[in-house]
Amino acid sequence: MGNFPTDIYTEPSPVDVDTLANLGPLKPLAGIWTGADGLDTKPKAAGPKQQTYVERMEMQPIDPVTNGPQLLYGLRYHTTITKPAQVKQYHEQVGYWLWEPATSTVIHTVAIPRGVIAMAGAVVAPDAKQFTLVATAGLDDWGICALPFLNHAFRTTEFRIDVTVYQDGSWGYDEDTVLQIVGQSEPFHHTDHNLLKKVGEATPNPLALQAAAATQTEPA
Repeated sequence: MGNFPTDIYTEPSPVDVDTLANLGPLKPLAGIWTGADGLDTKPKAAGPKQQTYVERMEMQPIDPVTNGPQLLYGLRYHTTITKPAQVKQYHEQVGYWLWEPATSTVIHTVAIPRGVIAMAGAVVAPDAKQFTLVATAGLDDWGICALPFLNHAFRTTEFRIDVTVYQDGSWGYDEDTVLQIVGQSEPFHHTDHNLLKKVGEATPNPLALQAAAATQTEPA
């Protein structure tokens, strides 16, 4: 259990509505990104198979979120992945990257239309350029949930993502999704990695943007 406040209802006040200024280590990830050098290693009946992929990811700021006294800033993301020269999507994923300033915690939620969801987290320095988040099956907090078939055939026991932000403004990830495949004694490491380069800026909520601008122009 964490060191939680006795008052679980009262929200913090005031709350800065400028999400982009309050994202901690997630700030460099805001925007629209593409990467053409992705590599996926996946399980097949004949053994591991590698597949190159092309990715487009949007990371857009959400307005501040409160759970009583807890304050979160974040990015809503949507990533689409295709095989080179193909139209049909190879992979799609949605979720949030969240930052809790009070505890210096990064949270990453994953929702995949194959029927898997996960929540990974870790304590991360506000100015970190490299960090690792982990979700583990069976945990109440940083856990994983999947469809009955996937839990039978390809049970995800751990999800790990390493993020690195580079000096040129690009960023990359290395993911390791550990699978326990039915009929196999050893876990399978389903890995993905890519380098993403910015092709567009983030778009804040217009009303929040106006409020932030008004606050900056108010007389002292």
